[in-house]
Amino acid sequence: MKILCVADESDPLVYSPNIAERYKDVDFVIAAGDLPLSYYEYIVTSLNKPLYFVFGNHHLDDLSKYRRKTYFEETPSIRFLDEHYARTTGGEYIDGKVMRDRNTGLLLAGLGGSMRYNNGEHQFSEFQMTLRILRIIPRLVFNRLRYGRWLDILITHAPPNGIGDQSDLCHTGFKVFLWFMRRFRPRYLLHGHVHLIDINLPRSTEYGHTEVINVYGSYVLERT
Repeated sequence: MKILCVADESDPLVYSPNIAERYKDVDFVIAAGDLPLSYYEYIVTSLNKPLYFVFGNHHLDDLSKYRRKTYFEETPSIRFLDEHYARTTGGEYIDGKVMRDRNTGLLLAGLGGSMRYNNGEHQFSEFQMTLRILRIIPRLVFNRLRYGRWLDILITHAPPNGIGDQSDLCHTGFKVFLWFMRRFRPRYLLHGHVHLIDINLPRSTEYGHTEVINVYGSYVLERT
């Protein structure tokens, strides 16, 4: 398994004429938010690989295109296997959704957005993020029954509380992510949002059965 992960800032190693050669052996791409859709389109076009993305709290001009269409816009559908989303060119919007990558068989889920700090778009309180998690539990139960496990990778924008987050409200992580990891035991939680300006700062932290990784810029997740 080899996954190219991107978030927050364009990386010259990715946005490069050599991208196809450098990342030719990745299985798919994960984008953890705060990048323009044109960047994802460039990656997909260059690599011809699946890409799964969530929105963060910036670059939200196209967010409205990916809302579930329901009679009550403020109450997203919770139909058991609802996968009726718009698509970007070649990329799969996985925010609030559970999917299975067909090539690798990996089970993926996405929960984008940040902690609510100024009432901006795609910001959530702890309670609101908890509700978002409750909406995907039926599909996680389906995974458990069908594949023998709940989830392999949770893609978020914000980090879990106390694991790689920061003290200001904007960059505070969600406590409910800690509960999610304890209960559903994903192998990985991949997030962005917290910029790793110092390249010597650790990216990875173990929490129970889950490895939490900050994929700021770009990061290649590789496991045998």
